[in-house]
Amino acid sequence: MVCILGLDDTDIAGSRGTGQLARSIASRLSGGADLLGVLRHQLLFDPRIAYTKNNSSAAILFNTDEPTEVLAGKIRMWMLAEFVDGSDPGFCLASQVSPSVIQFGWRAKREVLTQAEAFQIVATYGMHLAALGGDGSGIIGALAATGLAASGDDGRYIEYGTTRSLNGLQPIENILAAGVTQVLTLQDEPVESGLVLIDKLRPSRRCGQPVAYVENKGDFWQALKID
Repeated sequence: MVCILGLDDTDIAGSRGTGQLARSIASRLSGGADLLGVLRHQLLFDPRIAYTKNNSSAAILFNTDEPTEVLAGKIRMWMLAEFVDGSDPGFCLASQVSPSVIQFGWRAKREVLTQAEAFQIVATYGMHLAALGGDGSGIIGALAATGLAASGDDGRYIEYGTTRSLNGLQPIENILAAGVTQVLTLQDEPVESGLVLIDKLRPSRRCGQPVAYVENKGDFWQALKID
């Protein structure tokens, strides 16, 4: 069973951030599940939304045989153990994602949404959605991340295969061996040879696959971070 865990810590200044929290939870999940990647999703920048720096949320994709009710209990415990006073964490766990949740995710990139709407969607489709502290606003980003990850066409991988181990000038072959399915230009033209300069490779999620976008710099290609 493939599951998506959406997270938003709405962290405070100086804390470790949603991305680091997601990687920590993913590490715990990997003990009994097949990890399929950790994603960062960029949401709307707006003064009406409380966020620390980037207003990003995260999603973990994994394959497991464990019942979602049991998993939800574990995730709640793990997140509360890492709770930072002043944050507003929330999570969403789903094995099936409806079109309404995917639409909610796309809307969160351009609209200010509410907790009431998030809970209404979840009540309709029977997913696990939980606020774990503060004002509960983390559920909005958590549900949005779940929908965006399910769409297959948003965000970038902050954990996938061995991509985090790559740095500096790397041949295309090394990037593909690390788990990336394609290396493309911004015009979606395939790049099949040459060297790529990498500063923290973060492949984009396209058609449900990790794709590395690059820009021609003459003698080499520059890896890009594209949501």
